[in-house]
Amino acid sequence: MDLQLHGKRAVVTGGSSGIGLAVADGLAAEGADVALVARRKEPLDAALEQVGRHGTRVLTVPADTAEDDSVRAMADVVVRELGGVDILVNSAARPAGLIPQRGLHDLTDDDVRIEFETKVLGYLRCARALAPSMITGGWGRIVNISGLNARQSVSIPGSMRNIAVAAMSAALADELGPKGINVSVVHPGMTVTQGTEELIAARAQQQGIDEQTMRTRAEAGTRIGRLATAAEVADVVVFLCSPRSVAIAGDAIAAGGGARGVTHY
Repeated sequence: MDLQLHGKRAVVTGGSSGIGLAVADGLAAEGADVALVARRKEPLDAALEQVGRHGTRVLTVPADTAEDDSVRAMADVVVRELGGVDILVNSAARPAGLIPQRGLHDLTDDDVRIEFETKVLGYLRCARALAPSMITGGWGRIVNISGLNARQSVSIPGSMRNIAVAAMSAALADELGPKGINVSVVHPGMTVTQGTEELIAARAQQQGIDEQTMRTRAEAGTRIGRLATAAEVADVVVFLCSPRSVAIAGDAIAAGGGARGVTHY
């Protein structure tokens, strides 16, 4: 299937590692020009080498999505260098397993505030800064990477932020859909990335079990019997970025290898 992405211009936040990097790589492989956005220059330089092998234009733009001025400056650079933006993939957020797990008595306002500042408001800032270019072009795709904590009571801040991302995405889809811009959400579960071992170790420590037991439990919690890789999650995201995905707007797509438990419909 031709995803019709050749020549499209994409911005991927959190694009220097993990799912964001896999998405950027997948978009470039389909012929899209890509702007990689992350806070630190060194990981961006490494990502540039990987994504650039496909031969499309690849920019690296250091920016902190927790700061509106930084996001607006990033948007100005990307629009100027690429001539506009067609696709935004928001993926700049802390992995769920690295969020401190605290009970109600120990949970602070800042524990929740930082997750909303970086993920919910960060995604909103990027959409606000880049949607005007899509509106001008009459077409666009915004895909927000959330997480299956939206459907599980694993952590208060983790669940709250992901539910908020889904709600925000639906509202944006209502507003932008008539302008040719589809907005959707992808909920990964625990995913095989460079940081997976760190994630497993953190969760094992939180639950007081050894890492192999934690890994086995995670794999058993999927219908495919293993963890999905970042590239496999990226395949879903890249499709949602394409003109072929026009029937999906405002919806949340789970991409966690078929998480067992409650049936969502």
